[in-house]
Amino acid sequence: MVVFEAGSPRGIVLFAAGAGGDPRRYSTLLEGLARGRLTVLAPTSPRLDPRNVTGDQLRERAAGLRSALAEHADERLPVTIVGHSIGGAAALSLAGAVPWGRDAQPIPVPTEGRVTRVVLLAPSLGWFGAPGALSKVRVPIEVFAGAEDVITPPETTEVLHSAPGPVQIDVDEHVGHFDCMTELPPGETPARGAGHGAFLEALAARVAGS
Repeated sequence: MVVFEAGSPRGIVLFAAGAGGDPRRYSTLLEGLARGRLTVLAPTSPRLDPRNVTGDQLRERAAGLRSALAEHADERLPVTIVGHSIGGAAALSLAGAVPWGRDAQPIPVPTEGRVTRVVLLAPSLGWFGAPGALSKVRVPIEVFAGAEDVITPPETTEVLHSAPGPVQIDVDEHVGHFDCMTELPPGETPARGAGHGAFLEALAARVAGS
């Protein structure tokens, strides 16, 4: 578990990392959220093969997030869940979405009623194409997608409009799949080059709602 404590916190961010499972690689974003008076709870998770994530692995990610919130969070504060890539699928599941597996069957995942807002960063949404998969997600969903993302392209977010709650999708030019990370995977470089740090600081402010 990685925790970024905020002074006089106004809320909690429950953060779900991508397939690598290490929230420390998102340090600029998470530190920015803490400066925005949001205490960040970011469980570490086993590394996944993003090409072959199983329903059990997705369920374990969601369960780990729920456990982190139960063990560490102040129950008086509102909870925003933020997830990147496969972490976005876990975040959306925790907010009430029902993922479906390759066997065309729903995957039972834990949910968390304290979640008041969902923020998705280049989310993996192929799990939620079945009719009614998003019908129980009534909290606001905000999406930050990148125009240069070839892994989860912006058009894949259209499925979210089937959720009954408000959905906002922002597509940033010159942003790729991994650009929300401070430390990108080996072989990956930020689409904005030298402007990457400034982009992350601005992203943190947008996610924090400040």
